[in-house]
Amino acid sequence: MSSSAFRTVPASADVVIVGGGVMGVSTAFHLAEAGVRNIVVVERGELGCGSSGKPIGGVRAQFSDPLNIELGNRSLRAYRDFPHRPGADIRLDTVGYLFLLDSDRQVSDFAAGVELQNGLGVPSRVISPDEAGRLCPYVSTDGLVAAVYSPADGHARPGLVVQGYARAAAHAGVTIATHTAVCGIDTAGDRITGVHTDQGRIACSTVICAAGAWSARIGDMVGVDLPVRPVRRQLAFTAPLTPPAPRIPFTIDFSSTAYFHNSDDGLLFGLADPDQEEGFDTTWTPHWLELFRTAARHRAPALADMRTVGGWAGLYEVTPDHNALIGRSAELPGFLYATGFSGHGFLQAPAVGEVMRDLYLEREPFTDISPLGADRFRHGAEIRPEAHVV
Repeated sequence: MSSSAFRTVPASADVVIVGGGVMGVSTAFHLAEAGVRNIVVVERGELGCGSSGKPIGGVRAQFSDPLNIELGNRSLRAYRDFPHRPGADIRLDTVGYLFLLDSDRQVSDFAAGVELQNGLGVPSRVISPDEAGRLCPYVSTDGLVAAVYSPADGHARPGLVVQGYARAAAHAGVTIATHTAVCGIDTAGDRITGVHTDQGRIACSTVICAAGAWSARIGDMVGVDLPVRPVRRQLAFTAPLTPPAPRIPFTIDFSSTAYFHNSDDGLLFGLADPDQEEGFDTTWTPHWLELFRTAARHRAPALADMRTVGGWAGLYEVTPDHNALIGRSAELPGFLYATGFSGHGFLQAPAVGEVMRDLYLEREPFTDISPLGADRFRHGAEIRPEAHVV
């Protein structure tokens, strides 16, 4: 794959994509596959060094609104086909997603979601606490009212997805400029005329912002409000387990947001700390593990005292309603954006890459993404918030 730190970037391009994470390289791949030429992906670090750097990423279509269900379900199909298109092993493990529910209100809300999902081809179902315990032997069923399970969901390796898309894009002629930071964007009236980087200027008429948690800064360069804020999320790995852990679903205790699943020779633990302040700090701080252990003592007691051997911290790119920003600026038509996925970017990246391709080519995407336009907050048209879990 042709990816390097350019002393000078190409002098011109048709499209500059800002961000070399999964969303940026998916967009580049889909554009190149459609015959678009002169594409440059600009990444200030290494590919996938931002929010896409998770060691394991969940993939699912269990959402509460049709648009997110469609994006998730289409992406699931693309991930299953990834060994053929674009051609890479991403270690997809279709173990299912298991949501554990401990109140009648949760069951009612999830049952409505299941009905909607089933109508869109997602094989999710409400199951009993006993069945949940059989699917995941770590689970204590005390206090469980029900659970929701979809066997089509699972997890894969984001780093392998980023590399797979990037290699295919580079093979199709996309220039991938790593260690290249965007410093400014030139406009003339309602047109984009160029992108300034610390490696040189690129004349262009289209910019696609896929900068994740840093997207607000890119939007500010052209006066487009992208209300994305960074929030740290952390996870930890257990020491190797003997005997090995059983193969279990991606399991989430909905009330506490504690989650766990298989990871190589052990388990991976995670939880969304409700008191985490906003900011770009990605220092891993093990104190949050006590929150996980507290939840585990109640819901999966065997996990509470498992020894951990390090972890990882990254950034969620969060919007006010925890839904993505996807669209084209009305005031500056050459500025497109795909950001603010609030923890759902990896699982929606293949479908969103298709959408960005179609927006650039001015053709109808496979689904109407207009509700995800960034101007919805100005017009008071926020979408029903998705639960802030993985």
